[in-house]
Parts: sequence; structure tokens; C-alpha cells
Amino acid sequence: MRISHYFEWEDAITGGQAQSVRQQRTILDRAGIEYTTEPDLGADLLHLNNMGPQSVFYAWRAQRAGVPVVIHTHQTAADFRESFAFSNLLAKPLRPYLEAAYGLGDRLICPSEHNRDVIEGYCDVPTSVVSNGFDPERLEGFESLRETYLDRYDLDPPVVFNVGHVIERKGLRAFIETARAMPELDFAWFGYLNPTGGGRLDSLLRSQTAKQLVANAPDNCAFTGYIEDIRGGFAAGDIFFFPTKNENEGMALLEAMACGRPPVVRDIPTFEWLTDGEDCLKGSEEFTEPLDRLRDPERRERLGKRASEQSDSYTIDAIADDLLAVYRDVLADER
Repeated sequence: MRISHYFEWEDAITGGQAQSVRQQRTILDRAGIEYTTEPDLGADLLHLNNMGPQSVFYAWRAQRAGVPVVIHTHQTAADFRESFAFSNLLAKPLRPYLEAAYGLGDRLICPSEHNRDVIEGYCDVPTSVVSNGFDPERLEGFESLRETYLDRYDLDPPVVFNVGHVIERKGLRAFIETARAMPELDFAWFGYLNPTGGGRLDSLLRSQTAKQLVANAPDNCAFTGYIEDIRGGFAAGDIFFFPTKNENEGMALLEAMACGRPPVVRDIPTFEWLTDGEDCLKGSEEFTEPLDRLRDPERRERLGKRASEQSDSYTIDAIADDLLAVYRDVLADER
């Protein structure tokens, strides 16, 4: 088996999607499966991770050449909204574009049941759910960084935190307004302050609303920007606050759970696999009450332990067979 594992705009895309692609390649490496990162129709199977115009072109060519196409459905129109300047405007035409693009696949890989429910409204291509998972090796030794990162950002435990791109869809307003309502707690958001991860496009792509929200955040709400060692965020934080409005899965959530950090999440369909009061606390628009409950260190420890146990099913070793089974099934269908 030889896979063409292509990630269009690989040099520009950061965050969970890029991490998912790296983890897929780690699975291929560990399984000893040969692959190229170029769009190569000489491979046995074409796996596309971002349906830009070049990926659409190669999917179209692969169909005509009899090469099976697997597409990861990392994007939906709803997930695209409130991510950067003009994203709400572009989300409307994105839907029919993705419907056509995903329709070129022989199999669609959806990172969650919720994502599959959405994607099945786009086209009738067969779907398989394979979690993006997380790599435990990326988190090893995070505990040793706690005092360093608490001191670096002048944080007093228990710290309410988030990890990832600072964009409106991730619940930026809710994060800030909850911090404003709870001035006795420190809130910290570790991660890029823009959708592209920095560089020349920052001022162009970062929405004016996001800029204003961050600029007017209360003193107890810190935005660290990019940190070289993301383990520091999980080390310094005590309660993972993830009020995202729309999510395909949420890799940072899985990582926080693996670190034993109890999550407080928005009650949306994506997180139906989590049980309120057992491995997380959920809120709709008001989050001060669940966060207040987690001031109790015993409750934090209890929920954090259960969250960590839940995360064991989402390591890349745990999901590896699911990804490889999709390849085998698709190739078998072509014979």
C-alpha cells in the first residue's frame, strides 16, 4: 500500500488541522506504510486533508484515473464562521463549494459523530468516523513546567485557561466576559492571536471584533500569544474553559483532558460524548456557575481524573487501526 497524503497549504495552516495531519503521518510511519506528501496519482490511494483548488483538481483527476480518494472533512461552512475577517461573508458560498469538493471522494473521514451528521447533509459519499486523536508524547513532562509558566505570566492558581487560536468562534467573547464577571480568578488563553499563526497576514485576516475584544479584556484575562512549548499552557492551567460555539472535535480539549484538567465546555452537539458532572461541566451561555464549582480542589481532581481516563480512547495509538481500516476498506472496494 502506498498513500499520497496531501495537505494543501501545509506551510500556512496551523492549529488542530495541521496537528491532525502530523498525527496521521505518525500513524503511517509507525505502521510502516509508504507515503508521499505530494499529490501523486501513481499511489494506490489519494488522501486529501484540505480541499483547496489544487486538491479538488487532483480529486477530479483521480476519479478519472481510477485512483480511490479519501477526504478528511476538517472544514464545514458553520465551522468556518467567526474565524477571521470576512469569514462570515465567505461561509455562505463555502457550503456549495464543499458539497462539490467532498462529493469527489470515495470515502469521507469525519473526526466526530457530530461532524458526520453535518457532512451527511452535504453529499451522499460514504463516511467513517475517525477521531483526530492526540499524541501523548507531545505532552510528556508538562508538569515540570508549571511554576515557570505561572511565574512567566504572573498567574495565581486555580487558573482558568484555553489553548488554541484566539478567534470569535472559539468563544472569545464568553471567555472574556466570564473573566470580567469573576475578577478573583486568573484567566489565560495560550495561543496565536490570529487565524494564520502570525506573519504578514495577521492584520489583514484578524477580525476587528476579535481585536477589540482582546484590547478591552479585563486585567485578570491574559492573552499570551504564541508559546514555543504548548505544554506550558497545560501545566499552568487548572480548569480548561472551552466555550467554543462550533467545533468538529477539539484536539486541545482532548489534550487538556489527558493532562487531568477538568473541562468546562459549551453544551453543543459536538460534546455529547461528554457527560456533565462526570468528566466535564457544561454551560450554555452562563459559565460562572460551573467554573465556581471547580474552585473546590477535590472536585477538580475528581473530574480531571475521569476526564483523563476518557481521553485514553483518543490517543493516536488508539485510533491508528481506525484510520488504517478506512484505507483497507476503500482499496478493497476498488478491487
